[in-house]
Amino acid sequence: MFHVILYQPQIPPNTGNIIRLCANTGCTLHLIEPLGFALDEPRLRRAGLDYAEMAQVHTHASLPECLAALPGVRLFAIETGQAQNYSQASFQPGDALLFGAETFGLPTDCLQRLAPGQKLGIPMRSGNRSLNLANSVALVVYEAWRQLQFEGAQRL
Repeated sequence: MFHVILYQPQIPPNTGNIIRLCANTGCTLHLIEPLGFALDEPRLRRAGLDYAEMAQVHTHASLPECLAALPGVRLFAIETGQAQNYSQASFQPGDALLFGAETFGLPTDCLQRLAPGQKLGIPMRSGNRSLNLANSVALVVYEAWRQLQFEGAQRL
């Protein structure tokens, strides 16, 4: 499926919700340190319910370390203010989706290293700053999975 990378996440319930999302979609979650919480924090467990055992979660000391562990993946950064809409990208299995921290997003030097087609935004009404991190991850993961016709999904 896809790799979801959270750059220095700070809010435990967001990460808990994303763990649950990854368990239900087959994505692997990568957390870039430092984290704003301990992985055994009760608020993280409560938001993720019992899905932590069903999700693949890896922690990495840095973004370069994470990317070195994912050789050959196509990386897309999802960040506020980008010209290309996430739904305009053409996703492939194994793509990596990078999201910034809730309060400060992705570092400028990280974004500068990426080609314009690798930087995606989520449309919002004028004057608004950003969406909730867990909601943003869900939007992009489900669009990417939709493009693959929800391969591997259980049909209800």
